[in-house]
Amino acid sequence: MTIRDAVAADETGWRRLWGGYLAFYGEDLPDAVTAETWRRILDPASAVFTRLAERDGTVVGMTVNVMHEGTWTTAPICYLEDLFVAPDARGAGIGRALIADLVALGRSRGWSRLYWHTKIDNAAARRLYDTFAPADDFCRYRLPL
Repeated sequence: MTIRDAVAADETGWRRLWGGYLAFYGEDLPDAVTAETWRRILDPASAVFTRLAERDGTVVGMTVNVMHEGTWTTAPICYLEDLFVAPDARGAGIGRALIADLVALGRSRGWSRLYWHTKIDNAAARRLYDTFAPADDFCRYRLPL
């Protein structure tokens, strides 16, 4: 397995994973949003980037991440917004490898932190996430605008 940045030729594989991710969360985004997300991923000036896990020539996992500034640090912060592994590829350590890849990138690029969240009842994901860091005691509030 290799983990790498996405290139234009990865769109079909990425969209397959993206569709699975959205289905898992019961989301139905307009295609324009998906197209814009992919455009941002390929734009080197965008704060959005993805890392893909590839096995035997097939994209089997992904993270979609957002770099941003913060007020409590001068170094950049990485938000791991989306992580998904193809159902037929689960159990092989791909999710763990994708997070470890971001940890290594962050250390080499001088990020101040990497963070993510998941639903409180996503037990499978939380078992993995808890091996990297404990969950904190913050609540999230979302106000659609």
